[in-house]
Amino acid sequence: MNETTPSVERVRAALLAAGQPDTIDVFPDGTRTAQDAANAVGCTVAQIAKSIVLRAADRVVLVVASGANRVDTAKVAALLGQPVKPADGRWVRDVTGFAIGGVAPVGHQSPPRIFIDQDLMALDPIWAAAGSPRHVFRTSAKALAGMTGGTVADIREG
Repeated sequence: MNETTPSVERVRAALLAAGQPDTIDVFPDGTRTAQDAANAVGCTVAQIAKSIVLRAADRVVLVVASGANRVDTAKVAALLGQPVKPADGRWVRDVTGFAIGGVAPVGHQSPPRIFIDQDLMALDPIWAAAGSPRHVFRTSAKALAGMTGGTVADIREG
C-alpha cells in the first residue's frame, strides 16, 4: 500500500534529507496510540517512540518518549528552563502540521525544541509516527537523535 498525505510526504522528505532510508509503512487499522502502533508493527510498546507536544511560552516543545513511559512535564520544564503545559489538538495541528496521533519527530512546519527519552536509547529498532495516525517509520534511537538534533534526557515520570 502506498496511501499517502502531504504530511506523510513531509516526513518522507525529511527522512531522505537526513540520509535515512524511507521505512514508512501504512497500517489501515491505525497507529494512533502506542499500543495500537505496537500491535500493528509487532513490537513492544516500549519500542514505539510516541510524540508528545507541549506548549512553552515562546516555543513548541516535542518530547519523543518510549511508548511505555509517561512524560514528567516538570522534568521537561527544568530542562527547557521555562514552564510547559499540554497542547490542545488544534494548536498542535496549527504549529506542527500534524494531527494528534500522527505527530512525527521530523518534518515539522517550524522546528520544535526536541527532547528524546533516554530509555529509547537502549532499544533498537524503534518506530515513530510518520505524519498520520496510520503511518509509522522504523529507525534507531541513535539515528532519531541525530536527525532531529534532540536532547537525550531523563523525561520519564516516576
